[in-house]
Amino acid sequence: MTTHPGKRPDTVKHVDPDPIAYEAEVYQRGLRYQRPPFTFKPLEWEPLASERMSADTRGYVLGSAGTGETAAKNRAAFAKWSIMPRRLGLGRTAEGAKRGVFPNLEAEVLGRKLPCPIACAPVGVQKIMNPEGELAAARAAARERVPFVMSTASSTSIEDVARASDEGAAASADGGGNAKAERWYQLYWPAREHDDITASLLNRARHAGFSVLVVTLDTYILGWRPSDMDNGYNPFLRSDQVGVAIGLTDPVFRAHFKKKHGREVDEELAAAAAEWTRTIFPGTGHTLDDVAFLRSHWDGPMVLKGIQSPVDARAIAESGLVDGIVVSNHGGRQADGGMSSLGALPGIVEAVRGITTNRTNRDVEVLFDSGIRSGADIAKALALGASMCLIGRPYVYGLVLGGEEGVAHVLRSLIGDLELTLHLSGIASVAPEHLNRGSLVKEGELFKEAQTYVTY
Repeated sequence: MTTHPGKRPDTVKHVDPDPIAYEAEVYQRGLRYQRPPFTFKPLEWEPLASERMSADTRGYVLGSAGTGETAAKNRAAFAKWSIMPRRLGLGRTAEGAKRGVFPNLEAEVLGRKLPCPIACAPVGVQKIMNPEGELAAARAAARERVPFVMSTASSTSIEDVARASDEGAAASADGGGNAKAERWYQLYWPAREHDDITASLLNRARHAGFSVLVVTLDTYILGWRPSDMDNGYNPFLRSDQVGVAIGLTDPVFRAHFKKKHGREVDEELAAAAAEWTRTIFPGTGHTLDDVAFLRSHWDGPMVLKGIQSPVDARAIAESGLVDGIVVSNHGGRQADGGMSSLGALPGIVEAVRGITTNRTNRDVEVLFDSGIRSGADIAKALALGASMCLIGRPYVYGLVLGGEEGVAHVLRSLIGDLELTLHLSGIASVAPEHLNRGSLVKEGELFKEAQTYVTY
């Protein structure tokens, strides 16, 4: 078993993250009457973080669209599926697992070999949650060898986040400092009249070492968010660069602004922030034909995020332009009254089954986002056909509670929870041959079936 330095969690160099060692470490410290700095109870991360946030930040992070119905459905959907444990040696480790009897969490996603099929979802304006914002989150993700998806709405530049990511990867290496961070770039897509700005963003991301492009389709305008409106708070309209740092550091946007207004961005920060916000949230969406433009400017894997319809999913997959899609409703933050993301997942997996991408001839992959709070949630989404799960609010709560160390704690906790959930359920790995629809039962059907055996 891999072990870690006694001072973990901190930023000292360590080998592959080992969630079981993390658990053992906590108990060993307990023998010295030391308690961990952060709770391991995932449903307490939100209320604890809420106490630390300002009213504006709390409304932005915790708030949802409309009445919150879509967000509530996201969480409720997980309880409708239950994991069916298997016994008598069926929990033996998959061939090639690195640690004794424990499940193999390794997976290949979009051609990348990962220690565990999770990633930090794109979350913007992180400096309202912690002064270090995306820098802390990117370092922590790289340390734990979890892909970090950087949002176009970040409060830090593309280049600075890349440097922080590399710093985290160096801290994760076994002393050699040669580890490579896995970082992806999420695009809020400007209107076609600003194709030059879009191309500039993609070029910057590619040169900064971002390997996968994640294109969000459900946020061409911000949703109806009562919590933000109650506070009169829109972080993208302020002159503090929170949420607009990528635009204000983009040379093409800066040139556009100067040509239009006759002044530099730095001289008119409030006006520049408003204009950048209108640029990345143009009010209208794009078409499948427009995706070809992105494909021509990005030679790596590309996934489209915000898919809920099997019909849309199949059309996107059949275009051959993309490598994957992300089943997501933006955590319930964009449109109220929608379907749960987990409920949409099985139909979309079936809709794209067997369809390959033109770029690599690999099967189009389905990633999952919206509602993940625990290791069991991750296991259920993977069992229903997702190749990876994106973690959003939980790592943000970690960022609020403890910066880089808080994010690292949340990620290690979720991975540890996943590992023991699979191990105690007799599931040998996250590979589809071990973790699949047959690993689950619908909770409601158990009671319907039981009623047929009851006599009155």
